[in-house]
Amino acid sequence: MPLVNDALVIENVEKQYGGLRPLRIRQLRIPPGQVAMLVGFDRPAAEVLVSLITGAALPDAGDIASLGASTRHIVDSDEWLSFVERFGIVSDRIVLLDAMTVAQNLAISFDLKLEPVPPEIMARVTALAEEVGIAAEALDTPVAQAPPLLRAEINLARAIAFDPEMLILEHPTATLSADDAQRHAAIVKRVSARRRLTTVGLLMDEKFAKATGGRLLSWQPATGELRERSSLRFW
Repeated sequence: MPLVNDALVIENVEKQYGGLRPLRIRQLRIPPGQVAMLVGFDRPAAEVLVSLITGAALPDAGDIASLGASTRHIVDSDEWLSFVERFGIVSDRIVLLDAMTVAQNLAISFDLKLEPVPPEIMARVTALAEEVGIAAEALDTPVAQAPPLLRAEINLARAIAFDPEMLILEHPTATLSADDAQRHAAIVKRVSARRRLTTVGLLMDEKFAKATGGRLLSWQPATGELRERSSLRFW
């Protein structure tokens, strides 16, 4: 696949992963800065697609171009590590440190000195927390005591800490109530717009997908088709 201008291009991809059928995606193009919610991905399928988009795995057939180049052209682990740093991933597979505070969980993105967090790092933590809606008084909360929405905000903050070019949301509302999911969608919408992020959601939560204000596509697992849907139909 040649160099492309779109942030993500998927063409005729298949990947065996132990499901009832292979993961199939016929065609998808997402331009830079677009918010696109792909509805219909269960957890195993979403995990596989994250690996394919970030080049951690290669498709059995077809091609994926992420951030300008085919993932098949990544030649070694050093190149892949540099490539994957361009993504921010929100997933409950990424572990939070329950024994530490919210501030420490954010600070670890920048520095391993956490007892106490250095003032210059704390300034970055405070700005990052404010961006994703974490109140200043919540920064001293042990993560083990953090409610689900606060944990979701921590995951989002860590995903954007290093200014990624693409944000991938893997079932971002799996642990959230319906009301909290709507609040979180508003935060994702604001962060994506402010940073002009290409944001890709892989999820089952249609209400969250609509609330982000992004492009809606419904995935058909049997055929791999992604059907465009207008958000206006759902309001």
